[in-house]
Amino acid sequence: MNLGAWEVASAPPGEVSDPARLAELEWAPARVPGHTGGDDRDWWFRARFNAEAPRDGERLTLCCDGLATVCEVFVNGASVLASESMWVAHETDIGGFVRSGENEVTIRCQALDPLLAEPRKPRARWRTRLARDGNLRWWRTTLLGRAPGFAPAPPLVGPWRAVRLERRSGPRVDDLELHPHVEGEDGVLTVRGRITGGEAAEVRLAGQAAPLGPDGAEVRVPGAAHWWPHTHGEPALHEVEVLVDGAIVASRRIGFRTLETGDDPLGEGLAIRINGVSVFARGAVWTPVAADELRPTLERVRDAGMNMLRLPGFSVYESAEFHDLCDKLGILVWQDFMFANLDYPVQDDGFRVTVEHEARQVMAGVAWRPSLTVICGNSEVEQQVAMLGLDPALGRGELFGELLPRLVAESGADAAYVPSAPCGEGLPMRPGRGVANYYGVGGYRRPLEDARRADVRFAAECLAFANLGDEGPAGPAAGVPRDVGSNWDFAGVRDFYLGLLYDVEPEALRRDDPQRYLELSRLVTGEVMAEVFGEWRRARSRCSGGLVLWLRDLQAGAGWGALDHAGVPKAAYFHLKRALAPVAVWSTDEGLGGIAAHVANDRPDPLEAILRIRLHRADGTQVGEAADTLALAPHETIERDVEALLGRFADVSWAYRFGPPAQDAIVLGLEAVDGELLSQSVRFPTGRPLERLSAQELGLAARAVRQRDDGGVWLTLASERFLYGVRVGAGDWTPQDDAFCLAPGERRSVWLAPRTAQARPGGVDINAVNLDGTLRVRL
Repeated sequence: MNLGAWEVASAPPGEVSDPARLAELEWAPARVPGHTGGDDRDWWFRARFNAEAPRDGERLTLCCDGLATVCEVFVNGASVLASESMWVAHETDIGGFVRSGENEVTIRCQALDPLLAEPRKPRARWRTRLARDGNLRWWRTTLLGRAPGFAPAPPLVGPWRAVRLERRSGPRVDDLELHPHVEGEDGVLTVRGRITGGEAAEVRLAGQAAPLGPDGAEVRVPGAAHWWPHTHGEPALHEVEVLVDGAIVASRRIGFRTLETGDDPLGEGLAIRINGVSVFARGAVWTPVAADELRPTLERVRDAGMNMLRLPGFSVYESAEFHDLCDKLGILVWQDFMFANLDYPVQDDGFRVTVEHEARQVMAGVAWRPSLTVICGNSEVEQQVAMLGLDPALGRGELFGELLPRLVAESGADAAYVPSAPCGEGLPMRPGRGVANYYGVGGYRRPLEDARRADVRFAAECLAFANLGDEGPAGPAAGVPRDVGSNWDFAGVRDFYLGLLYDVEPEALRRDDPQRYLELSRLVTGEVMAEVFGEWRRARSRCSGGLVLWLRDLQAGAGWGALDHAGVPKAAYFHLKRALAPVAVWSTDEGLGGIAAHVANDRPDPLEAILRIRLHRADGTQVGEAADTLALAPHETIERDVEALLGRFADVSWAYRFGPPAQDAIVLGLEAVDGELLSQSVRFPTGRPLERLSAQELGLAARAVRQRDDGGVWLTLASERFLYGVRVGAGDWTPQDDAFCLAPGERRSVWLAPRTAQARPGGVDINAVNLDGTLRVRL
C-alpha cells in the first residue's frame, strides 16, 4: 500500500539529526515522489500510516524505489535503512518496528554540499564544467539540477521514486530472470528463479507450460509473433506467468525479436536490424516527466514517427512503467548508465561495490525487454577527455571498458554495449566513425550541407536548438540553454539559421519587428531538423539513426525540447513528425544534380502509391507536373530524379542560373491509389514566400466544424497561392498537424483537439508567415 500524505521540512546541515527533535522544524506538504530542493540543507520527510502488526508467516516490507541521495530511514523513530545511492532500490522488513494503529516513516536526506567539500583521493585526472562540483563523481546521484548550462538547480532530493508498504505471505519467486529469444520461427523463453514457500512451480506462456525447477525452465512458442518497433510493424507482446502451487506469483509481458547492430559499431557505427530488417532509428533524448504525464508524452513520441528514446547519463533511470509503455508502444530504448563527463573513482572499493549493485539492479529491470536496444556506459566521458587534449582511452578505463560490459553480459541482455556516447575509432568527437554527438548543423553553426559531408553513422545526440514554442508568460528569452563558459547561447545558434534560411538580419528583425522575429524563429529550427533528417534517411546515406537533444523541456521557455515543459508540441515537433513518418516523401538539393525525391515505406506491407511532382511560380501558377506510379516493398526507401520524371531539364534546383528561375517551388506529393494524400514536401529553391498578403490575395478559404461528441474541430483550408508556415494550434487547440505549407489548389483538413475543457467555442484562429493578419474562422 502507498503511505499517506507526505510532509517536508529542512534545516541547516547537521542541526537536526535525531527524529526525536522533528517538532522543532516547520513542516509543509511535500510532493513525493518528485520533491526538489537545495544541496545546502538537510531535508526531512515524514508520512503516517495505519497498520496492524504482522501475523505469523507474514512479512511487512518497506519498499523504497529510490532515495536521493545520502539518506537514512526511520520507522517510529528507529533507524531501519541507510542509503548513499540515488539509483539503488531497497526492500526492508519492518515488522518488528510497526505497532497496531498509527505509525510514522521518516526520511532524513543529508545536505550534499558539506559532503562535496570533503577532499577525496584519488584526485580527478580531468575536470568538466558540465557539473557544478567535480566531487559529484563520488556520489551516485543525478546531474539534473546540478548542471548550470542546461539543468539548473534545484535537484531532486528525498524519495524521488515511490515509497510503499507491502504485506507479503505465501510462496514467492525471487531473482526472476527472463531470457526470450528466437529460434527459427519459434519464440523461446528461458526462465530462472528462486522459489520460496511452495512445492510445485511452472511457467505459462501463450498456451504453453513448463515446470520451473532448480535448473530453470524453457518454454517454446511455435510461430510466435515477433515484436517490432511501431514504425516497422506491430510490437507484439506475450504474457508470461510464474505459478507456485497453482497461484500466480509473478507475471511479465515479453516480446520475441532478433537484434543485430553491425560488425563494427565503433568504426562503421550502429547498424540496427530488427528481425533481419534495417531500421533507421530516429527519436530524441528523454527527460523525466511526472507519472501522470508519462503515457501522453510517450504517445506523442509514437505519433511523431519516432522509434527510439535515449535515457542519457546525466539524467535518471526510468520507472518500470516507462519501460512497460515502450514495450507496448514499440519504442526502442537506448539506456545509458548514469555517468557523465566526470572521472569516476572505480579504484575505490566502496564506490565499486555501489556501482556493481546499481548495474545489476538496472539490468534486472530491463535486460529481458524487447525495447532495449543499446546499453551505453556513459554520456560524453571519452569526448570530455579528448577535448582536453588527453588520451581518450583514459575515459574508458576499467569502469566502462571492463566492469560494466561484464555486468551487461552477465545479465543476458540482447542489446549492444557502447562504452560512451560519443565514441569511436580515433577521436570520439569525429562524426564519421562510431557513435557521434553531431552538432555540426546546430551548435557549431555549419551550413546544412555539413549534414551530408560529416558522413554521420549514428548520432546519439544531435540538432540542439533553443526551440521556441508559444511561450506564454515565460517569454522567448527564458530557458535558453548555454554551454558553460561559452560567449554564445542556443538562441544565437537559432539566429544563425534564421539568417541563413530566410535571408534576414536577426538582430535587426528582433529590434524592428519582434513579432515577425518570433514567428520565423518558431519555424526555422524544425525546418533545419527536417532537412538534416532528410539527408540521413535517404537510401544512399550511410547514417542509421539520429536522436534529437531533447524531447521535452525541463523548465518553461525556449529549451532544447520539441515539446515544451508542459508537454505541448512546438512547431519543431510537427516538422519532425512529417520528416520521420513511417511513410514519407521528401527532397534533397543535389546542386548541379538537380532535386532528388525520396520516398520511404517503413511499414511491413507493400505500398502502391503515386509520386506527384508539381512546379509552381510564386503567384501559384503551375508550370510543370509529372507523376510516377510506385510499388515499394515493405521497409524500402527509394530515390527519384525530379527532372527525369518531368522528362526535361528545368533547372529545378536553380543551380545553373542561365536566367530567371522558371519556378519558385517544387511540391512533392505521395498519394494513395484512391487519391488520399499520404505525405507532402515542398522545396523553395529561390527562397521562402515571406511577403505578407491578405487572405483575399492568397485566395484563402477556411471552414471549421466542431464535433459535438468530443469537442474537437475539423478545420478545412484551401488556397490559390502558397500558404507558408500555417499555424492553427496556438491557444486552446492542439492540432494533428501544424506549421505546414498549403500548396496552391490544395484542400487540407486538420483535426484540432481541445487542449482544455474550457477551449473557446467561438472560433479558430489561422496564422501564416505570408498571411497579413489573422483569419478567424467561426464555428
